[in-house]
Amino acid sequence: MGWIVALISGALMSIQGVFNTEITKQTSIWVSNSWVQFTALLVCLGAWLFKGRESFGKLMQVSPKYLLLGGIMGAFITLTVIMSMNTLGPAKAALLIVVSQIAVAYVIELFGLFGTQKVSFAWPKLLGLCLAIAGIIVFKWESS
Repeated sequence: MGWIVALISGALMSIQGVFNTEITKQTSIWVSNSWVQFTALLVCLGAWLFKGRESFGKLMQVSPKYLLLGGIMGAFITLTVIMSMNTLGPAKAALLIVVSQIAVAYVIELFGLFGTQKVSFAWPKLLGLCLAIAGIIVFKWESS
C-alpha cells in the first residue's frame, strides 16, 4: 500500500506543480502560493471536522519546537516548485526535485537527523543516487 500511496503522491505533486505554475502566470507567485495554502487549510479543517477532532492545543506540546516549521516549509516548497517548473518545465523540474529529495532524505537517515532512525552507509544506495543524477544528465542531454 505504501508504494501506491507514494506513486499517487508523486503524481499529485507533478500535477499540482503544473496547475500552480499556470495560476501564477495569470496572477502572481504570492497570490498563487496563498491560494494553494488557503485551500489546503480548508481541506484539512474539513477533514478534521469529519474525521478527527483532536485538540489543536496538542501542538504546543510538540517537542522539539522546530518540528512546527513544516507549514512554513510547505509555503516555500510550493514557491520553489512553481519557480522551477516555470523555468525548467515540469519534467526537468520534477527530476531535479525528486533527486534532491532522495539525496537529502538519505543524508537525514545517515546521520539520524530530526529524530529519525540512523542507518548505516550503503554503497548500493549511493550508486542508486548517482544513477538518478546520471538520469538527469541523460534526460537533459536528450531534450536539448
